[in-house]
Amino acid sequence: MTLPIFPPGFLWGASASAFQTEGAVDADGKGPSGWDAFAALPGRIKDGTDTTRGTGFHARYREDVALLAGLGADAFRFSVSWPRVVPGGSGAVNADGLDFYDRLVDELCAHGITPAPTLYHWDTPLPLEEAGGWLDRDTAHRFAEYAGIVAERLADRVPMWITINEPAEVTLLGYALGEHAPGRTLLFDDLPAAHHQLLAHGLAVRALRAAGADNIGAAFSHAPVWTAGDSDEDRFGAELYDTLTNWLFADPVLTGRYPDENLAALMPGPVADDLKVISTPLDWYGVNYYNPTLVGAPRPEALETFSGFTMPAELPFGIREIEGYEKTGFGWPVVPEGLTEIVTALHTRYGDRLPPLYITENGCALEEPHADDRRIAYLESHLTALRAAMDAGADVRGYFTWSLTDNVEWTEGASQRFGLVHIDYETLTRTPKQSYAWYRDLIRAQKTRTRQDQQDRNRNPAVERAYATPPE
Repeated sequence: MTLPIFPPGFLWGASASAFQTEGAVDADGKGPSGWDAFAALPGRIKDGTDTTRGTGFHARYREDVALLAGLGADAFRFSVSWPRVVPGGSGAVNADGLDFYDRLVDELCAHGITPAPTLYHWDTPLPLEEAGGWLDRDTAHRFAEYAGIVAERLADRVPMWITINEPAEVTLLGYALGEHAPGRTLLFDDLPAAHHQLLAHGLAVRALRAAGADNIGAAFSHAPVWTAGDSDEDRFGAELYDTLTNWLFADPVLTGRYPDENLAALMPGPVADDLKVISTPLDWYGVNYYNPTLVGAPRPEALETFSGFTMPAELPFGIREIEGYEKTGFGWPVVPEGLTEIVTALHTRYGDRLPPLYITENGCALEEPHADDRRIAYLESHLTALRAAMDAGADVRGYFTWSLTDNVEWTEGASQRFGLVHIDYETLTRTPKQSYAWYRDLIRAQKTRTRQDQQDRNRNPAVERAYATPPE
């Protein structure tokens, strides 16, 4: 496959998150997170991985920044650990925690790499989680305070900000199904968690700007929802799932409205006033894409799963297996055209209300440490699909692959490997994979080609002839 050429200035990056990589859970005054407590419970991490070590990023960040520089990456999307900066979730600020991110940003800038911090990638400070977490409106206000604290320290060197990552997954897996932290099984009573994360996002955008930050976005998971059958029940189930996972978060942020009046009526607090905050304009919008979902009517007699998790029979929809596609180690179907479909759908649905897009996550999980022919094929096909969406009119400005290194993949532990760089979890040794070299060569080729194209466009034949012809 020959990859298409991306436009000049297209941003090439890689991603990571604090809980999955940093380790050092007790270092420099860091407080515990809800995920630290959840992971310590027996059986929660399926392969028994010690999540407290991560990949050792806290101690070895310079090594990983050097790997980014070796890639030729334009940007690094990392996350700031809220409990490392504000251990109690509110109150005293941990200066040593802020100092770590200050050093990280300096290291990235020294290598010409744009720091792109995510302020919330699921690690809620444990005291806030124990007080209700995202079910409690106060958590949104504490998050905005924390966002301002980080921006006051880093805004002079950080030109790209991400408020929050994948609130849909936090809501569904953490508060509805209990498969992720904090392990709540509230089903549709989880909706306050969705609203309060959205409110936190809007308040954080305002706090960031007040502290001098700009170029602000957020990272939302998006994927096509395919209908499993032709019955009214199948269509209802698919439409409801589509609303809950795609539009419940995007619509309030981009239009100032919830996609369904019945859902809006279930949200807590002064919803109309909150929506004005939630829809504070963004500079860009992030899309995390992995695969479509096939949804139909519930089938209580069958085992329904979502990303390997059992779905309760009480839900009014059921997840089906998508057949006919290669599968990743997670069992997710490899459907690159789904990226074209969802990016085009966002462009069509929101029109002028949609700011420029970045693909903030896209990657391939494999159990085998070095099965990189499959990862390379995955990345190649998805970048081709992304270019097709751009050719159809979508304004996409950059692409971050997930992830730079293998990492602790939440409840899967170390069994699923997304990284361009292999991690030996015994020694924490880093070894670049074939996909690292492939991505490096891709970035280099894209930049070389776009420079040549720019030179060709700048060359004016009439001016060249004038210089070539001596004056009479």
